[in-house]
Amino acid sequence: KNRVTAASLILQDVEALIQELTVTTASPELVSCLEPPVREPYREFLRPVADKLRRTLETLESALEDLHSPGSKPQLDCNALDPEDVYVDTQSLLSDLHLLHRSLTSTGLSSLADGLLTDLIRSLNAFGLTLAPLDIRQESTRHTEALDCITRYLGVGSYADWDEPTRLSWLQKQLGNKRPLVRRGEWETSDFFNAASSEVLETFDVIRAAGPGSLSAYVISQASTASDVMAVLLLQRDAGVKKELRVVPLFETLDDLRGAEAVMDELWRNAAYRGSIGNKQEIMVGYSDSAKDAGRLAASWAQYEVQASLAALAKKHGVELTFFHGKGGTVGRGGNPQTFEAILAHPPGTIEGRFRVTEQGEMITQNFGHASVAERTLDIYTAGLLSEKHTPRPGPDTDMARVMDRLGELSVEAYRKIVREDERFVPYFRSATPEPELSSLNIGSRPAKRKVGGGVESLRAIPWIFAWTQTRLNLPTWLGVGEAVSEVLDGPDGPELRRMYAEWGSFRTTIDLVEMVLAKSEPEIAKIYDDLLVSDPKARELGAEIRATHQETIAAILNLTGHESLGENNERLLRSMSVRNPYVDCLNVLQAEIMNRLREVAEDEERKKLLTDALMVSINGVAGGMKNTG
Repeated sequence: KNRVTAASLILQDVEALIQELTVTTASPELVSCLEPPVREPYREFLRPVADKLRRTLETLESALEDLHSPGSKPQLDCNALDPEDVYVDTQSLLSDLHLLHRSLTSTGLSSLADGLLTDLIRSLNAFGLTLAPLDIRQESTRHTEALDCITRYLGVGSYADWDEPTRLSWLQKQLGNKRPLVRRGEWETSDFFNAASSEVLETFDVIRAAGPGSLSAYVISQASTASDVMAVLLLQRDAGVKKELRVVPLFETLDDLRGAEAVMDELWRNAAYRGSIGNKQEIMVGYSDSAKDAGRLAASWAQYEVQASLAALAKKHGVELTFFHGKGGTVGRGGNPQTFEAILAHPPGTIEGRFRVTEQGEMITQNFGHASVAERTLDIYTAGLLSEKHTPRPGPDTDMARVMDRLGELSVEAYRKIVREDERFVPYFRSATPEPELSSLNIGSRPAKRKVGGGVESLRAIPWIFAWTQTRLNLPTWLGVGEAVSEVLDGPDGPELRRMYAEWGSFRTTIDLVEMVLAKSEPEIAKIYDDLLVSDPKARELGAEIRATHQETIAAILNLTGHESLGENNERLLRSMSVRNPYVDCLNVLQAEIMNRLREVAEDEERKKLLTDALMVSINGVAGGMKNTG
């Protein structure tokens, strides 16, 4: 669909150029491409270009129509298209336009060359024939399952049962083998392949058939070993992908972040892998799942450490490293409304003028919904990158790193004591928040859970954060922080912790973000949800304990920052909250009552639909009022 839109827009510009370029003077290079006699060289050159674009558009529209045909599973194989008949890659069209530009400038018509023609060339360089390339993302366990089906099908054993050295040895051997492990479509006819593994192999076949520029990177969720990365490299090669997508491991949990350096060191020492990446590597850092796993404070320190250590390791191996920051809009998912400060908070030497970052949820509209706002957002990103490159930003010294290690240990212990170890927590979470309703509503780009059933660990980060944002408690962002800060402040490292807040920008940014979220939180609103929705006395008791911990966390943060009240250094936030909160408070009260009635509805489908629609309205209203919920 993106290709259809792009072809249509480009065709409009080419037709406009045909109307504009009526001049008769052209360079010998351009004239030599045309059949004599030549009267209007630019028009005569562009008419076949427009015809080729029309054929391209017709081919794509036909494929799109087939795609929506009932019962069919068609796929446009761009490798089978004739590049002489249709435009398949951007470069062939750009070469035609550059020829026109050279001709105009060489004949003294630079003003024409630098008008609509230059705009079109710039658009093609930025957006290509696809508008925006897409990433593929899949969990490492799905690749393991697919390769296990393949090895059992080939009769060489069970890939899933092999240890890591055996897997790596087999993967490296197969990367040098030109014969495919499984032929296209064999997974559809063999009993060795289940539905999940067939879907994975079908995805790689789609990658093979996609046109140049359609796809960008292959992100591996839950990556934890070198074989997780090598597996995707092999599956691409086995599918016959001509231009392989760059393979991007995503390190998400606290343990995966801590093990990332060892994984990448093993990969960069592997000759087969190094030969495939061209000394360039992209690594995705997971902010959402690491915070859900260990709490915001421990996760942010682990993210900081892994970026610094991987940057040093890449420099050692001579690899150009780019970090892909998997952040959301909320602070609990790594977000920071102050984009400029967020860029400067990264470890020194880890950006080097380039990085990727996700924009999700209502943050897309908020930051890019209007042309002027989008331009301002990109200005801030550019300013942040330039400032990061040229502003001295010392990292933590030995004492600071030691204190951060201690803070991380204390905060993860306090966080997991409630989220993982307290048997009251899951029943409380599911009754006091709209998490069950979010799972059934069409919200988000992916299923709410990775696995059906299970506890908090099976829940994706977006509904985990979103549910707590709706009740205004914002628990994932601050839980564990107060206990850690209080214990260190009361101990011998108290002065060092205060020095860290005063002198280390990254740490100060983290604490200020926690303070901002605490200022936006309303425990009394959360109590309304408890009173209406939580029937279990033990769960209610936990809710009261959590709200008490919230107050203790406020006291700890104020003690560290020296502020008398939350947000006193953020006048804009306080002014915005004073306007928004009265409206959002009402929406929260209504939402709690709607949830209460919805959970009591049994067979009355009409009433259930009415309440569900009302709940959706309240969810959107609270999200809009709270901001940063993506």
